[in-house]
Formats: sequence, C-alpha cells, structure tokens
Amino acid sequence: MTLPPLGMLRAFEAAARLASFSRAGDELHVTHAAVSHQIRLLEEWFGRPLFVREKRGVRLAAEAESLAATLTSAFERIAAETELLRLNAKAQVSVACIPSIATRWLIPALGEFLRDHPDVDVRVVYAMAEQQLRETGCDILITLGADTSEGTRSDRLFSRINRPVANPRYIERKGDLRTAQAIASADLLHDETTSRWRDWSAKAGVAAGQALRGPIFQDFNLLATAVIAGHGVALCPVEVFRREIESGDLVILSDIATLENESYFLITKTARSKAVSAFSDWFAMVARS
Repeated sequence: MTLPPLGMLRAFEAAARLASFSRAGDELHVTHAAVSHQIRLLEEWFGRPLFVREKRGVRLAAEAESLAATLTSAFERIAAETELLRLNAKAQVSVACIPSIATRWLIPALGEFLRDHPDVDVRVVYAMAEQQLRETGCDILITLGADTSEGTRSDRLFSRINRPVANPRYIERKGDLRTAQAIASADLLHDETTSRWRDWSAKAGVAAGQALRGPIFQDFNLLATAVIAGHGVALCPVEVFRREIESGDLVILSDIATLENESYFLITKTARSKAVSAFSDWFAMVARS
C-alpha cells in the first residue's frame, strides 16, 4: 500500500477534527510547530494544501474533508480493536456489585462461572448505590439504575418493584395480614429510612403513623436477614427475593407496590473483552433463572 507516514496522518486528523494546530499538539503531546511541520510535509506529499490558513487559525480545505472523516473513523476503529486485544490478553474481570445482588445472586452462583472459565481471574468488590462505571475502576458494574455515560452499555437484570413480604412463621404468629391496614399495623422493618413505608402507606391509603416506627437497618442485607428470620414485614424487591418467595421462606402480602419504574442493571463498556462478555452473558442468564 502506498500511504503517507502515520505521523503525518495523525497530525492531520487531529488538526482537522479540532480545527486547531495548537489543540492538536496538546492532544498528541507535541508542539504547535511540530504539528504544522507534519502537515506541511503531508501537503507536499499530496501536492496541494489541506488547510486554509487564516488570521485567527486554520480551516480544513473542502478537498480534504473526506480524507479527514475517513481517518477519524479508521483511527476510532483501530483504537477500539487495540483496546479489545489488550483486554483479551489479560483474561481478567473485575466486578463492582451492590451488596443486595452480590450476596443473594452473584456470590452463590460464582462457582459455576469459575468452573466453566478456569482461564478467567475474577475480582469482586462492593459498589456504592448510584455509582457509575467509570467511578468504580472495574470492568463490570451491577447496580441500581442504568449508566447513560457515553461508551457504556446497560443491560437490565431485575425489576426493583417493592412489595410487603414476611416469613410464614411471622404471619402465623401475627394473624391475618391480608389488608393494607393490617400490614401497616404490623412490625415494620425499614431499609435505611422510614420513607419507603411512608410512601407505601400513602399509596395504600392508610395512616402513616405506624410506618414511622420499627427498627431501621443501615444495610439491605441486615434487613433481609431480619425479615427471613421472622422479625416483621419488609418492603423488598420481589424479583431479587424470587427464590425465597418460590421456596416459601417469604410470602408476598399485598399487590400494592412501590418503585415500579426502577430496575437493577449490569453495566459495561460498549467495547468489552471476551472475558467481560462471557461474564456478562453468564450473569444475565443467572438473573433469568
């Protein structure tokens, strides 16, 4: 192939995209003069000017617009493929996961992935609610809500729809809990704040006074342990507790729900390694099981 030197093309593409030799130099970590020199050499190679020099800067010549667009697209593809090759060579996956999903879904099933992918090293850390992928420093983020940042992909795992649940032993001990008033008068368990039960009471049309009482648990896993142990009624995401509900360890007490429009997501970069793709596809399957 007959091509100009890569250094000339990189300088030209950056200057064309940024409409500035100075900003192109900053991006490429060279001086304004170095960019200008590379572009003059490229203009000599083509035998025609590629920029219109003006008092306040430079403007891409009309004849060079197609070349600039082609180079930008090509460099973007090269960068993406380079990143994928680099990531594939590592065969490592780092996962940031909020505690509720980590303890109930990820950790119990992780042995299956490790058995089927012995060449992949997995590191799991806790994620904070409302973190975005770039803030975790990890390949994968499993959390509440999608990440709409550029270059990310968000795949829905579970609905967050919350309904009142309790252990059958507590229901037997407490008596009839089939009405909203009976539920609001039960021993209510709170996740970090009483606001969720206050919202549920308002939606159910019952007084919120009782909803302001009861133990408050700082961590969702503490709340989960308390409700499964039979200490009271909790508002829980029923999809996350699907297995406990199917096994009969928890019973849904009412169809009245909150947080119907929220979900849990698995978030990755748009360009991802084979290992990250394998883990993401595997956990999506686990969430559907």
